[in-house]
Formats: sequence, structure tokens, C-alpha cells
Amino acid sequence: MSALICGSMAYDTIMLFHDKFKNHILPEKVHMLNVSFLVPVIRREFGGCAGNIAYNLKLLGGQPQIMATVGHDFEPYAQWLSQCHLSDKYIKTLSNEFTGQAYITTDQDDNQITAFHPGAMNESHLNSVPLTSEISIGIVSPDGKLGMQQHAQEFFDADIPFIFDPGQGMPMFSGEELLELLELSTWATFNDYEFSLLQERTGLNTEQLAEKVEALIITLGGNGSKIYTEGNCIDIPSAGAKDVKDPTGCGDAYRAGLLYGITNKYDWASTGRIASLLGAIKIEHHGTQNHHFTLDQFKARYQDSFGQAM
Repeated sequence: MSALICGSMAYDTIMLFHDKFKNHILPEKVHMLNVSFLVPVIRREFGGCAGNIAYNLKLLGGQPQIMATVGHDFEPYAQWLSQCHLSDKYIKTLSNEFTGQAYITTDQDDNQITAFHPGAMNESHLNSVPLTSEISIGIVSPDGKLGMQQHAQEFFDADIPFIFDPGQGMPMFSGEELLELLELSTWATFNDYEFSLLQERTGLNTEQLAEKVEALIITLGGNGSKIYTEGNCIDIPSAGAKDVKDPTGCGDAYRAGLLYGITNKYDWASTGRIASLLGAIKIEHHGTQNHHFTLDQFKARYQDSFGQAM
């Protein structure tokens, strides 16, 4: 059975700033910000939340199907998907748009400043969740606002369980809209900053928000993550990274781990650890789709990381 991954496809231009933003941004001058960062290292990578999640899920042996809208410049990415044995069956090309473009600058503290041109992503509502028995689970990750709302409703109407993952799309939604999306969702995941914004916009606390879904997952970077389910909180430790090279896409890798754990009926403690390890492996590599492993290698590292079999 397949997981339908709804979200953005994008080309990521990744730039590394060999210093810290805080050394160049004066707090008392943020109202008139005018800064320039010298970035001697630059790369162009395949990215986008849907592409990244699907790539990681495929490495684990999952069966992801990407649903996204892309532009006239998508051919190089399409060739990459083919090399990775990822289907473009539900990817819609819009000839008058660019594929999404992310320009990401990362400093030595792993802080990031990102500029994003959505391009074809803004028209994601032109795609609809397919009514086919091959889709057993879904995820609504950052995409065009109308598309995210539409796809959440379509999953709900089709009785397909799904994860709500608003990510960097959080600012697009009001508190009322976020609550409506949570009510449709089976599970929801946020990083700690996004979750703070969710609380601020909805006026609800952690326990109240956790009651709206079967599981609420909050990632805490190097401090692991927390999974709130059935009135309990499960603490998930971080999996130690061998090297920290690039945090871009770690959240997407984590979400692929959630999908894998859920579809393979692991308990939440194991599912969270699978997700945590995927994030650690990703951060050891530059770019979002440049890491590789076999499932046996992943299971061996899981044993090493957590002292138990996967």
C-alpha cells in the first residue's frame, strides 16, 4: 500500500555562511535591517518537502507517491526521481510556472535564513487526492494554502488517515483555520517553534491540542522529540549524528520515519526513534537527498543508537 505525499517540490540553492548571523545582525537595528552575507560555498539540490519525504521513505523500503504541482523547468528533477525509482504519477506540470525555488543560507550555528519562490506550488489545489485503494495513508506537508486545505478535506472525506505537517506554511493560517485542519487530521507534527506559534494562534495549551488528534508530535532539534498520545507523553531521544553538515531537510526525514513507523504498525516509542535516526543520518550529509543506506544498515545503526532491535 502507498503513502500519498502532498507537498512542495523545489530546487534548493543552499549557501553556507562561515560565521554566525548574530555577529552581523544588530538587535537595535532590526527595524532597518540591511545585511549582506558572503557565502563562498553554494550548491543546487533537489528538494521540496514532498520530494524529501518521499526520498527518505523510499530508502526505508516504503511506497511513497508524490502529489505536487511543478513548473516547466522540472525535467532534471523528473530524471532524478526516475533514478530513485520514485513515481511522478500524481505530479502535475504547469507550463507557465517555475518549479518552487528555495534559497537557503545556513550559518555556523545551523540557523537558517530562507527565501522561497512558490511558483507552481501556489496552484497545488489543481491536484486532488486520488480515490484509489492503493493509497492507505497520507501527509499534508507545506504547499499552497488552498491545496493544503483541500487535500486535508479530501483525505478526511475518503477516510484516509493522514499527518498534518504545516511546517513553514504555518504563517499562512489563522488560529481558526489551524484548528479546522487539526480536526480533520489523524496525526499532527510540528517543530518547537511552529508549535509555539500554534499555541499562540489558537489560544490552546499542549493537552488541549493533543486531544484533537491521535498523536501530536513535537520535534526539539538536538533535544529529541515528544509524542503526545492517549493522554501520555513519550520522550524520544535524539539519535547521535556522526557529523553535523547540513540541517536542511532533517524535519522532512523525520516525517518519513513517522510514516514508515505508522504504516508498519510500530509502537510510538519505536516510530519516534526511527524518525529521529533518519533525521540524524540526513544531517550528516549536504543537501536533502544525498544520503544512502540499505534497510539492514539502518536497522544495525538503530541497534547501535538506541541499544535495542528495531
